[in-house]
Amino acid sequence: MSKRKKETKQDVEQEVVDEASPDEVAEEKAPKDPPVENTEKTEKTEQEVAEADPLQEALEEVANLKDKLLRQHAEMENMRKRNERQIADAHKYAIEKFATALLDVVDNLERAVETEEGNEQAVREGIALTLDSWHKVASKFELERIDAVGQVFDPHFHEALSKIPSDEPEDTVIAQHVAGYTLNGRLIRPAKVLVSSGSK
Repeated sequence: MSKRKKETKQDVEQEVVDEASPDEVAEEKAPKDPPVENTEKTEKTEQEVAEADPLQEALEEVANLKDKLLRQHAEMENMRKRNERQIADAHKYAIEKFATALLDVVDNLERAVETEEGNEQAVREGIALTLDSWHKVASKFELERIDAVGQVFDPHFHEALSKIPSDEPEDTVIAQHVAGYTLNGRLIRPAKVLVSSGSK
């Protein structure tokens, strides 16, 4: 009889195990929750990181702004140096085209000088050709000649060398010693003239 009781007890325990639900078994096998103390430490660390983020972002923004400022300063410095070089080149080579055009005039003068003695006709032709070249250059660069003879004296364009009696009305230019010139309408040399003082 003792043996039968033992078997009955084992059967009951086996039935209890078999009747346990899968959830209960999983719950027994599941790891236990971490201590409350560790959870509090984790939450505190995350809060400290969250509080440090705005400062880090501000530092990064300052660094980016500083980098942009340095780049802009470098660009402005390069632009300033480039402008200075362009201005210097403009001053240095401002008359380059004009000087190149004058070379034709120089060539004609050299040909006139090289003309054989006794050939005055060739010299005259050379001089005429030189003057023609000069007029073309002057016209190309808006360099205009002032011919003042017969005009009323104008102190803005004429320089009186002397006043002499003449049958011409007073203050009329009666002779021109040196022609004047304007460049793009601006006077660069006045015409040097003799002016009538009227008849006596």
